[in-house]
Amino acid sequence: MECDRRVGVAVDFSPCSKKALKWAVDNVVRDGDHLILVNVRPEGNYEDGEIQLWAATGSPLIPLNELSDPIIMKKYGVKPDPETLDIVNTAAKQKQIMVILKIYWGDPREKLCEAIDNIPLSCLIIGNRGLGKIKRAILGSVSNYVVNNGSCPVTVVKIAEH
Repeated sequence: MECDRRVGVAVDFSPCSKKALKWAVDNVVRDGDHLILVNVRPEGNYEDGEIQLWAATGSPLIPLNELSDPIIMKKYGVKPDPETLDIVNTAAKQKQIMVILKIYWGDPREKLCEAIDNIPLSCLIIGNRGLGKIKRAILGSVSNYVVNNGSCPVTVVKIAEH
C-alpha cells in the first residue's frame, strides 16, 4: 500500500464502533499512518451557523487534541466516550500516528461513501450492529451499503453473537 495511508474508521461511539476501532488499531494501523475517525451525525435543525456551513462538506479535520476537549466537541454536537479517547490516545503515542476526526451530517450510508472519496481514505473499517434479518431489510445495513458502493477496500468488524 502507499506510504501516506489514511485508515478510516466509522465511529458513532457505540460498542460496535469501539470494537471496530480497536480492531483497526490492532490489525491495520501502522507507524506513520493517519487514522481518520469518520462520524456521521443525523441531520437536524442546527442553529449554530458553523454547522450549517459544514452541512455539505463535513466539518474541518479535527486533530486529536481538540477531539479530547469536551468544550470544542460540544460545538460540533459530538460527545466522544472515554474508552474511544483512550484507544486513539494510546495508538497515537505507541504507533506515532496522526489521529483526526471528520464529522458529516446526513445519511450514514451516503456520507461514509462521500468520506472515502473526499478525504480520501486508503481503506475504511466499519462496525456491524448485527441487525436481525427483518430489521436489516427494513432499515438497510449501513455496512452492507458501504461495502457495495465504497470506492476503497472496506472491512466490516462483526460483533460476535452470544
